Amino acid sequence: MSDAHKQSEQAARGKDRAQRLLRVLDLKPIEENLFLGQNEVENGSRIFGGQVLSQATLAAYRTVAEVHLHSLHAYFLRPGDSSKPVLYEVERIRDGRSFTTRRVVAIQNGRAIFNMDVSFQIDELGFDHGRPMPNVPMPDELRDDLTVASELSEGPRDPRMSPMAKIERPFEMRSVFQLGSTEWGGDRFWNPTWIRFRGEVPADDSLSQQVWSRALLAYASDMGFVSTATLPHQSTTTRSDLQMASLDHSLWIHRPLELDQWLLFHKHTSTAQASRGLVHADFYNQKGKFVASVTQEGLLRPNP
Repeated sequence: MSDAHKQSEQAARGKDRAQRLLRVLDLKPIEENLFLGQNEVENGSRIFGGQVLSQATLAAYRTVAEVHLHSLHAYFLRPGDSSKPVLYEVERIRDGRSFTTRRVVAIQNGRAIFNMDVSFQIDELGFDHGRPMPNVPMPDELRDDLTVASELSEGPRDPRMSPMAKIERPFEMRSVFQLGSTEWGGDRFWNPTWIRFRGEVPADDSLSQQVWSRALLAYASDMGFVSTATLPHQSTTTRSDLQMASLDHSLWIHRPLELDQWLLFHKHTSTAQASRGLVHADFYNQKGKFVASVTQEGLLRPNP
């Protein structure tokens, strides 16, 4: 099979994977302020945190009009079971002239597994500046992570590599530090990766393309994030040595964005202690515009 044919098949599978995610994110209204969500099956028995972030964002968006999400602050309370649907309950905290606030609780088996406060704002003018994008290779200079991981799987397994590296994701990913390379395997504090949604970002009568883009960014903001805090310790610790989980997550969206275009997901870690690690990321578009920020604290507990 030629390389061109392989790339065509991979593109088709990626687009199908993106469409499956959009179907999962399309919540079913149950009652006023109540929505039911299904789950992805690709990530195993536990629900991926990014899916819950994205669904909770869309649930909140279903209760507002003519405003856009500018920040969210969430806690992951219990592991979610991917075999059971998730109920999202939205509380209308405040409807102001400029800002609107919602609280969303995700429920399974009668218990909260996640809660989130989200703030929306009308479009306004003001100061405009942004930290410059770091000097990294552009996406067309890098290789697709899934392709590289598939090639590496033909040899001995590297214990530092995530099991998710070989799973088809709804986002194409191109790491600045190529998987398996000497630079990738060294101890470091940062992990810049270009990402792009593999399908078309939808729009409908109630949710615009920008709404979907912001919800999809919430999904992407949890991809390979907590593991960033392990990078300074790669020479002495492998993934199997640790229990990892997202604890809390904060996202700020600074400017309009397009998820079907390349975004630099510039991940880095600042500290780890007490079995917790703190990670941050900045998002830039290909023109160098600073479009979003995210911070997360995650569990890094040594396995018994």
